[in-house]
Amino acid sequence: MLTVMPEIFQKESALDRFFNRLMGRALKLGFAPGYMRLLEVRGRKSGKTFTTPVNVLDFNGRRWLVAARGETAWARNARAAGHVVLRRGSNAESLIVREIADADKPEVIKAFLDRFASQVQRFFDVKAGSPVDAFRATASRRPVFELMSGS
Repeated sequence: MLTVMPEIFQKESALDRFFNRLMGRALKLGFAPGYMRLLEVRGRKSGKTFTTPVNVLDFNGRRWLVAARGETAWARNARAAGHVVLRRGSNAESLIVREIADADKPEVIKAFLDRFASQVQRFFDVKAGSPVDAFRATASRRPVFELMSGS
């Protein structure tokens, strides 16, 4: 018997798509907040390169990507590819992505939400500033990747 897992993510609204396109253009030109990058990842089915603006979290001496909306296409593609490219203006950085276990996610997710609450709070049931333990229930629904140098 084949079991199909539902895609667990919050779809982009038309307004989200508009702002993502706008931020993507700004990032290509190098104009955006310092924590933002244009993520490029190869599609796991099509092989095409897809781009989306992301917030990179610097936390505990490491760099992280958190899929705030859940199991998004970029997260599934990054998982399959094992690497991504982050761009800002003419600078490109090729990085290996390592998805972390659910048990290790709450501290990173909390730091991400605390840092970027004004942009991502609407995707979380837990409020920014909540204790780490409050993020355990959401950990399985949020892909979290450590970014590591490709060299």
